Amino acid sequence: MIAKVSTPASVTIDFDSIKNLTSAETQAVDRLILEELSSDVVLINQIGHYIIGNGGKRLRPMLLLLAAKALGRVDDHHLILAAVIEFIHTATLLHDDVVDESALRRGKESANAVWGNAASVLVGDYLYSSAFEMMVRTDNMRVMAIMSKTTTAIAEGEVLQLLNCNNPETSEARYLEVIARKTAILFSTATRLAAVVSATDPAIEEALAVYGQQLGVAFQLIDDALDYKANSEELGKNLGDDLAEGKPTLPLIYAIQHGNEQQAKIVVDAIRQGSRDAFNDVYEVVKATNAIEYTEQCADRAAEKAIAALQCLPDSEYRHALEALARFSVQRSH
Repeated sequence: MIAKVSTPASVTIDFDSIKNLTSAETQAVDRLILEELSSDVVLINQIGHYIIGNGGKRLRPMLLLLAAKALGRVDDHHLILAAVIEFIHTATLLHDDVVDESALRRGKESANAVWGNAASVLVGDYLYSSAFEMMVRTDNMRVMAIMSKTTTAIAEGEVLQLLNCNNPETSEARYLEVIARKTAILFSTATRLAAVVSATDPAIEEALAVYGQQLGVAFQLIDDALDYKANSEELGKNLGDDLAEGKPTLPLIYAIQHGNEQQAKIVVDAIRQGSRDAFNDVYEVVKATNAIEYTEQCADRAAEKAIAALQCLPDSEYRHALEALARFSVQRSH
């Protein structure tokens, strides 16, 4: 049994307090985002503002800014790349919602539900293009190389996930490969780029990349667990969305492997059919096999690895905030 990530008595996980550490820089990033969304094509403005202004934790750009401050300072290139990371993330959300036929995003109608699939895909493409246009301003080929590799990996992760859909034989290793490419790499890139721009020691850069990667894995694992334990209003999407899309996430993979023959058949059939109709029956199997607990334990392990990677950084409130974010990632309810 893997212990839950513990929070020292001296550390309080208060997301708002962590955000306040980069509030001035985040406001500068938000201004930059609004400037870059200014297009003479009205629909681009509408959709871009809609999804970027639609809540969200701004976690990825926050990670970049906190890592930069932990290394000493934030400069203009850090701000540009924080906006770039948010643009890339937003573009993936637009494309994801089209592929998944999602009607909700953060508790509101998804962009594709409001404007249609074609507009959402094209605006997502615009955000990708804008992100690379902004990257050029850093005049840093290494930044370009890292971001190019990142966007390629994200696309590969999306395709791998598509191949896994409705396939109950998907292994845990294959599932983890999807989230490593599709989700965790953008976390890792955010923290790595902070180090690249700061021209820090390669060992520290690699440690920050490991931190981001493991944090991203933990974050996605908890997302997948929440699909079977949260309430839809708090989660901001309908419970069972993953099941309806035929996605074999870790709770389902574990339930198939550790349930009896009848239990495994319930989950296998539900994944193949890709229907929310069987959600209640699947939920009972997931609960009976302790699949949620197992998924949370895997997330705890990833979060501990993330925290361990930070120990090479100087002691500061920013390093402590990064550690707290790793704990927050596995203790959150939405």
